[in-house]
Amino acid sequence: MADSKEAGAEAPPAGAAARGGLSLLSQGESEEPSAQGSALFLGGNEVKSRAVVKYSSAPPRTAFARLEEKTDLKLPPANWLRESAKLGPAGTTILGNSRKSKPFSSFGMAYDFIDSVGNDVDVVSDSENIKKLLKIPYSKSHVSMAVHRIGRTLLLDELDIQELFMRSSQTGDWTWLKEFYQRLIDQKWQRKKKSKEHWYQKAILSKFLYYSINGDGAAQPVPSATEQQESSSSDQTNDSDGASWPAPFEMPSSVSEDPSASSQGSEPLEPSYIVGHVASAPKEQNLTPLFNDGENSQGLKNDFVRNILWTFEDIHMLVGSNMPIFGGGRYPAVSLRLRDNNKPINVLTGIDYWLDNLICNVPELVMCFHVNGIVQKYEMIKTEEIPNLENSNFSTKVIKDIAQNILSFLKSNCTKEGHTYWLFKASGSDIVKLYDLTTLCEETEDKYQNPFTMPVAILLYKVACNMMMKKNQNKKHYGTVRTLLLNCVKLLDKSRHPQIIASANYMLSELFQLDEPKKEESSESPLNENSDESYSEEEEEMPDSDENGSYSTGSDPSDDNKAVAIIKSVGELSVPEKYKSIHQIRPSCAFPVCHDTEERCRLVLSYVLEGLKSVDSSIKKESDLPAADPNTPIPLKYEDESTRGGPEGLEKQMALFLDKMGSLQKGNYSSQSGMIPGSWQHKMKLQLILKSSKAYYVLSDAAMSLQKYGRALRYIKLALQSHDTYCCLCTNMLSEVLLFLSQYLTLCGDIQLMLAQNASNRAAHLEEFNYQTKEDQEILHSLHRESSCQGFAWATDLSTDLESQLSVSCKCYEAANEILQFSDLKSQNPEHYVQVLKRMGNIRNEIGVFYMNQAAALQSERLVSKTVSTAEQQLWKKSFSCFEKGIHNFESIDDATNAALLLCNTGRLMRICAQAHCGAGDEFKREFSPEEGLYYNKAVDYYLKALRSLGTRDIHPAVWDSVNWELSTTYFTMATLQQDYAPLSRKAQEQIEKEVSEAMMKSLKYCDVESVSARQPLCQYRAATIHHRLASMYHSCLRNQVRIAMLEN
Repeated sequence: MADSKEAGAEAPPAGAAARGGLSLLSQGESEEPSAQGSALFLGGNEVKSRAVVKYSSAPPRTAFARLEEKTDLKLPPANWLRESAKLGPAGTTILGNSRKSKPFSSFGMAYDFIDSVGNDVDVVSDSENIKKLLKIPYSKSHVSMAVHRIGRTLLLDELDIQELFMRSSQTGDWTWLKEFYQRLIDQKWQRKKKSKEHWYQKAILSKFLYYSINGDGAAQPVPSATEQQESSSSDQTNDSDGASWPAPFEMPSSVSEDPSASSQGSEPLEPSYIVGHVASAPKEQNLTPLFNDGENSQGLKNDFVRNILWTFEDIHMLVGSNMPIFGGGRYPAVSLRLRDNNKPINVLTGIDYWLDNLICNVPELVMCFHVNGIVQKYEMIKTEEIPNLENSNFSTKVIKDIAQNILSFLKSNCTKEGHTYWLFKASGSDIVKLYDLTTLCEETEDKYQNPFTMPVAILLYKVACNMMMKKNQNKKHYGTVRTLLLNCVKLLDKSRHPQIIASANYMLSELFQLDEPKKEESSESPLNENSDESYSEEEEEMPDSDENGSYSTGSDPSDDNKAVAIIKSVGELSVPEKYKSIHQIRPSCAFPVCHDTEERCRLVLSYVLEGLKSVDSSIKKESDLPAADPNTPIPLKYEDESTRGGPEGLEKQMALFLDKMGSLQKGNYSSQSGMIPGSWQHKMKLQLILKSSKAYYVLSDAAMSLQKYGRALRYIKLALQSHDTYCCLCTNMLSEVLLFLSQYLTLCGDIQLMLAQNASNRAAHLEEFNYQTKEDQEILHSLHRESSCQGFAWATDLSTDLESQLSVSCKCYEAANEILQFSDLKSQNPEHYVQVLKRMGNIRNEIGVFYMNQAAALQSERLVSKTVSTAEQQLWKKSFSCFEKGIHNFESIDDATNAALLLCNTGRLMRICAQAHCGAGDEFKREFSPEEGLYYNKAVDYYLKALRSLGTRDIHPAVWDSVNWELSTTYFTMATLQQDYAPLSRKAQEQIEKEVSEAMMKSLKYCDVESVSARQPLCQYRAATIHHRLASMYHSCLRNQVRIAMLEN
């Protein structure tokens, strides 16, 4: 055995002993000498070939044992079909005993190398399939392959008609294809049995390989003929069981209607694309839990010894190979072949050997010649010499042209993702036909008979997940992701695969950015670009070009007219650029850009609804739930008057809401449908419900900006109902979700405030509020399966009472603030916290003004002789409390301007209180009362506080001027009342005159007569009035003093 450190030695990757997990090799770690890539010049014709080993489970290479001449290969070696450290656990598979590739071998590779699918790789297939395609012009053998398209990648798998129809005879599946095939070849299908010569050749090849890896190189006969016969039959059985066709895929029990069965291995709930067992990122999770072991053994896992990224000219292929590679000493890498000396190497064999070495990048070929199983000689041939061997001459340039033509032909016609295409060439025929089996299958009664349906759907889903999980993924690829997911959903039966359908619909909803700014919706958006990967089968088919004599769709009236395309002669494949791929780019399919916010949200909600339907259908039906016991009373919810709205009832509802917020932190769980926490249904429904709440929130915000307040309230009600259901189902409330709730309540407060301010259009708003689409009703029905959705009913009622609407708006803001305080979100989201406090201050100002105006109205209605009523005093207290709380809100966020405005309104309230305490009785006997003086002085204090809050006029000149005017007015009113209704019963004339003079001078001080403004004439008039009143008062004082002096004299 060669040293593992030797150049070209093959070292097993860590963890490759067990096939359970992939060991990915970087280029620097690749087992092959050409892992860094190389251009080979073969047979004088330059053909570019580069091979990079992406995965290998092969044991370290061993130098092959050169068998002595006359060694009898009919005798089995002692190590035949036995495991050994040299062979590894896979035994005969590693040595490549030419087992058939399994029906889904390409899918196994695609699952493991999901990053390569859809973008970088043109073809994923078994190397045997690649060789068979490239030998079509040289071979008369039949070709039958299944072709699937995922993005830009084609997956090729052998479609073994014999295996398929043998199974069909037993189960009745695929009878439609069997009948179609029989009409196609115009004869009844019969299973062909392999000859004894076939089994003989396989047996001596197997023994030869075991001899070659056996160190002593000597034949060791087996003890008896019986044991030899058993071993031979064992080999035959092993081969015959190599490829079996699975039944049409059913959803296994782990993802069936039993929600408890799927909770194993689940991930903690996070806002992501991974839901339950359906996986996306290959390095984080895999899709194995979706299938049981039986299905995995039928080809859904990658069981190739090597996965090679092979670049042949401009074609990139991910190829699986089991070819045994020996190496050591002078020959670090050689392939070993056994040939009958009586049979010369033909072109097909030469191409076979050449392609195998090219794919695995093996520079040399060692051939062992035998006659009737007796070893004759060895011969070493370089890979580039193979095309020039005697009787095996072929042009590598032609092989390149064949490869390019076949790829172009397939890419031009296999245009529909999710469809299974059948590439068929009958034995001895020169015509190659391509059929769309999915279209043919849909014409039958059961369109889900196609066994490729489930693997294709899963692969579509995984590729879409992988593309979305990439952080650097450009949005222009969202068109591809959407196409992949839509085709995935279209393939699956809703009743059989609810989990995958629900997850795919959720991902579709995630493609649309709900709060996308308008700039991104403009023509600069990358989503408008026609990506070459954004084709869709929904687009109208383009007519196929017949330029350069390309493929034809056939004109026979027989079953040929069902072929998608036909290659009339295999000889055409050898003509350079005979077929050009015209369907690689679908020009008219880009990701749908929704410039209208409502349209975008409605599209999201349509996907959410489909996802919810899938989840609900997988949960036990209501009819399956146990019937109610007639002897057990049904508890009815008690609802007293305090919970039916109004400011008093809101207090109690707010307390209940805060209690509920506390319970969320404790992880209380409540579901009416019986979903099990941790099940895929539970996780998926949580994600979908949260998505719906976001969509309704954005819809509400958009309606708000359009001044459609009734519609906005309806949408925010649905958003809060969705969130309420989420809270009932969630076992661990995330801070992000609590932030959403705070934002919803903030918007709800805004809407209620605007409804209060636009009472004139109440009828129109009410009509918009009561309207509901069918989609909304179905989503609400799904929500009601889990909760009553009444947790926020207090916030979303459309009241006809102004006070109630203002109170509800205030409570919404308070609830939003409580959430921020409760979960310490205010430090994490300072901007939102500031906005909430501003709104709280504003609504409290609105309510304060509302109560103040009501008090003023009561005051104007009562007779002058009546004293202040209790109702007025209560309104003063409510108004003052609101102003005080609002001032505190603004001061806490250093909003000096708004704080000054509320202080100004508080001063106005004090003036109203002062006016209410005017002296009752005869107007001629009235005096300026102490209560009036008290309230006017309080008003002055609040105005002075407002000026101190503003600091200088530069901060907000308009507010500053307004406060100055109000302060001047207060001083002027107080001075005027004292002058006109002098309290002579309590104060001396001189003291009154002094106070009046001081008040007038202060009023004049704050009366700006110089600044040019709309208020300037009023200020000038007031200044003149003040001067006139002061002059009159001083003149009166002077006259009194003169009169007194005259009397004294």
